[in-house]
Amino acid sequence: MKKLKFEKIDTDCYVETLENGLDIILIPYQNKKDYYISYVAKFGSEVNTFIPAGGKKYKKYSNGVAHFLEHKKFEQSDGTDPFQFFAESGTGANAFTSFDSTQYVCYGTKKFEKNLEYLLKYVNAPYFTDENVEKEKGIIKEEIKRQKDIPEWVLEMKIREAVYREHPRRISIAGEVEDIDGITKEELYDCYNTFYQPNNMFLVAVGNFSIESAMAIIKKELGTKVNTQGKARIRRVKESKNVANPDMQLSLNVKIPKIALGYKMPFETFQIKDHVELDLYLNMFASLLFGSSSLFKERVRNNNLMTSFYYEWETIKGYKTLLIFAETENPELLIGEVEKELQNIETTVDDIERIKKVWISNEVKAIDYIESMVSSIIEDKISYNKVIFNRVDLIKKIHKKKLDEIISKMDFTNRAKVILLPNKIITKEQ
Repeated sequence: MKKLKFEKIDTDCYVETLENGLDIILIPYQNKKDYYISYVAKFGSEVNTFIPAGGKKYKKYSNGVAHFLEHKKFEQSDGTDPFQFFAESGTGANAFTSFDSTQYVCYGTKKFEKNLEYLLKYVNAPYFTDENVEKEKGIIKEEIKRQKDIPEWVLEMKIREAVYREHPRRISIAGEVEDIDGITKEELYDCYNTFYQPNNMFLVAVGNFSIESAMAIIKKELGTKVNTQGKARIRRVKESKNVANPDMQLSLNVKIPKIALGYKMPFETFQIKDHVELDLYLNMFASLLFGSSSLFKERVRNNNLMTSFYYEWETIKGYKTLLIFAETENPELLIGEVEKELQNIETTVDDIERIKKVWISNEVKAIDYIESMVSSIIEDKISYNKVIFNRVDLIKKIHKKKLDEIISKMDFTNRAKVILLPNKIITKEQ
């Protein structure tokens, strides 16, 4: 097992890859009482066409099948309930499906070894029957229906529908109600046997535990687990350059209108091969323009143009998309202010250095929050297939000249817009 260190932060990290390809990342803390464990499969909702383990041809699977599989992993053949097992020691447990991964987690202050062992056992013990799959369909359908009443969820899905033409990110993680009827136990076993393999998974644990005990349990439970196939063969769609719908408007039961903007840019635009470096520069650009201390934020806040505002960069193969979300009484006026900011970009060395100091400070502070450390490592592994140990040094190297070069290549004309209006102010024409 290799002992590595997060540079400039003085925190040890132990990493090992088992012979079967399972990556293990452990960060022990002696001054903490709690721990957080996440067992991750690199399989999310955007993977829906692949060659199943043992197969020879590509097959299209139901939308929402990754999320459905996550739900069914909590049903065991002996009738035990994983949530109940963890609760008996005061341990929390959960699972999450995203576009690109599925996580199974447990966290607490007691019985680390026992809980780690059980986590690995239940995730690796699939139990799908015609009966328990049918039973779950009604639960998932109700979850999907409830989501459609959440304005923030609707807005996020609609902007992705507007931005992407072919990519599965335009499809809800849980799928639609009609998708659920097509899911079978055979589909679930295909997905499990293809993606829940050591060479497509990794384990992260941070907190109060013994490295030796953790590794002994991991090797006992997973060290002899054999991959049923090599690297998963996934059919990737080729996304079109232009956004799917530049102007979308809809109504929902909201008090204040909400907006979403999506600026879609080909990765090749930036002429930077290193994704880690590019992401740092893109986040610096967005922070300068729209961060909490930006002139834009101050101006629109003083003019009462928004009640909330946030942004994020989203990556799919071949593209970077800047997504902006806001709540505002004046949607078109706020959108105009955003457009004005994007057409008049100015950067200063002082502002860049100020943000770099904040970022470095946040990296140091994150060490005290074990869940944040786990989230950061998982994001690194999914985004870059490695843990970034020198992020502080990379932040320090950000400089104005390169940032300005990147900004000069950006094209903000390929934009999608979604406005979510209260039901009462939608006109017949709309």
